[in-house]
Amino acid sequence: MKKMIKFPTSLIGLDTPQNTLELDGCTLIEQCIHSTEVRGTMYLEQHLLLIVLEGTVVLTYGKQEYIVGKNDMILLKKATAVKYHKFGNTENDNIYDSLMFSIKDDLLKSFLSTSEIKVSKPEGEIKTRPYPMNECLVAFAHSMKPYFFDQSVVHPGQLRLKIMELLYDVAECNRNMFLQILQLHEPIRTDIRNVVEQHYASPVSVSELAYLSGRSLSSFKRDFQNIYNVAPATWIREKRLEKAKEMLETTSLSVSDICYSLGFENVSHFSRIYKEFHGQAPSISR
Repeated sequence: MKKMIKFPTSLIGLDTPQNTLELDGCTLIEQCIHSTEVRGTMYLEQHLLLIVLEGTVVLTYGKQEYIVGKNDMILLKKATAVKYHKFGNTENDNIYDSLMFSIKDDLLKSFLSTSEIKVSKPEGEIKTRPYPMNECLVAFAHSMKPYFFDQSVVHPGQLRLKIMELLYDVAECNRNMFLQILQLHEPIRTDIRNVVEQHYASPVSVSELAYLSGRSLSSFKRDFQNIYNVAPATWIREKRLEKAKEMLETTSLSVSDICYSLGFENVSHFSRIYKEFHGQAPSISR
């Protein structure tokens, strides 16, 4: 099992199998591979707008599964772990081709404050799902390709403007997608139990859990304490360590596989706190 990829930082600066543009705090990653299938897990440090130009990717987020095909797009919010299963197009040399746009909070705020797009806010949460792109969005995606071949022609601030243009095109193309963009900026208040149970195995911080629950950090800590009678960081650590023991006893996964699958940063740290909590090293729990 590979270590969890962090988007975008783990992908910046790698030569293959992706190309990267990073300017003015904005990141765009092109991934074009020839493969029948590729699996992995990605933790989103920033909001992700994924555009698939060739092939298919199956995304698993919590209990939900999304199939994103050719000329589809999907918007995923930050602080979440997403499993991916990419398939190249068998009728076109097994090509999988996608663009991944990181959407930072300050850019999102700037877009929402300057755009004049008017839409009534929904009463409930707009659920994540893939949407087909119109001709304008498909053309925009392909227009970004030349920038990867000659990055010297890309000026500071230009990538930020291109992502702003993309957000305008998305808003015009699909009302529900635009409502999702609004919810990234103003998350819907959700049940704390659902949030922490779904995300505790990811490398998520307490402040990110607060964001996912639609609360300020202080409100989240207060509400969490009232429900669980313990601090969030303590609960998350203990929950992961309990799950690690269960996996060691019931699966054949290695210690390192279990360590990374539960969101721990490295094996030595995991082994040390596991022994402190359970009174024995992970290898003895088998």
